[in-house]
Amino acid sequence: MSQKMSPPIQKDPQKRAASMRVVEGSYAVAHAVMCSMPDVISAYPITPQTHIVEHLSQMVADGATDAEFLTVDSEFSALSVLVGSSAMGGRSYSSTTSQGLALMYEVLYNVSGMRLPVVMTVANRAMGAPLNIWNDHQDSIGARDVGWIQLYVENVQEAMDATPQAYKIAEDLDIRTPVMVCMDGFILTHVYEPVELLDKERVRSFLPPYRPEHILDPANPYTFGAFADPSTYTEFRYQQCEAMVKSMAKIEKAASEFQEIFGRYYGGLIDTYRTDDAEVIIIAMGSVVGTIKDAIDQMRAAGKRVGLVKIRSYRPFPVKALKDALKNAQVIAVLEKDVSVGYEAGLTTDLKAAFYNSNLRMPIVGFSAGLGGRDITIHDIERLVQKAEAARAGIESEFEFLTLRKEIL
Repeated sequence: MSQKMSPPIQKDPQKRAASMRVVEGSYAVAHAVMCSMPDVISAYPITPQTHIVEHLSQMVADGATDAEFLTVDSEFSALSVLVGSSAMGGRSYSSTTSQGLALMYEVLYNVSGMRLPVVMTVANRAMGAPLNIWNDHQDSIGARDVGWIQLYVENVQEAMDATPQAYKIAEDLDIRTPVMVCMDGFILTHVYEPVELLDKERVRSFLPPYRPEHILDPANPYTFGAFADPSTYTEFRYQQCEAMVKSMAKIEKAASEFQEIFGRYYGGLIDTYRTDDAEVIIIAMGSVVGTIKDAIDQMRAAGKRVGLVKIRSYRPFPVKALKDALKNAQVIAVLEKDVSVGYEAGLTTDLKAAFYNSNLRMPIVGFSAGLGGRDITIHDIERLVQKAEAARAGIESEFEFLTLRKEIL
């Protein structure tokens, strides 16, 4: 039975042990940004993203990085600053969450439409109203169509390691597309756990200096963000779509090249766990993947053939990789921390669309859970599998709120 690929042991265990530290998730991300050698960091603090930029501001003050750290008056301003710095050829970074990401919405389109390879950490948090500061994926799922690559991470180590990979993908001359690295707020940003910190010199060998072909330069003038009338606008969007398609191969290549240098691999576009003989396959993103693996191990011990597909790249959406991974499933259960009010939920809809007109005809059942930070337990996942098995048996079920408390409705 297939399991998550085990990262190879590094050749020098003493060096590996020396680089292991128990740190906060936000510090690990800030450390990865520092190692990626940005030229400009611009962000506005908002819970639970605040610690990332606090750590980065301290690193700049201590001289650990010579990046320009800009304090701004809003998230809209934070990303607008990076439009200028990236257009001038500077490697640029920001981070945000929830209402902050929403405030950036106009600028998200500007960054992607101008093909600026900005990298931004999104510390996923619920959207208001009602006000809620805990984790779900509503913020970044709501921004799935703004033209940014979206990578979702399972744990702190992956959040750190995805950061230099994101720059390598974004800055590729065939791609030139911004990247969001999405990590669960509080669950990952504020947890302390042992991670193998990146070495700055080794990151330098993995991530080359940013060398854009075209920059804002008075000596060699270009126009960025020009007006496009109906005779040219469609072609701009077409080129963005083509870059997204090409980025799938770059995401997988970056993951493999990172493994060669650092010995850790996260599956590229997707990863699988115990799927070879699975009848029920759960699909999920983010930190809940760890809980699902534990639940699968327990259900396997009881004789249930359950597996997992972890989606790492939500945009671009890896249709071919998913079809290959799911071809032997008898039923697919989608567990996601968002809801598309008025229909079902984003990932569920995307999967149904991917399998439409396919020769794969297994039921796809969607479940929304964990909204506003509500716990998703092993028992909840066992209930999800029971409901998926019922759908396989012909009991109709398309989409539901898995942990709905009907007593308070």
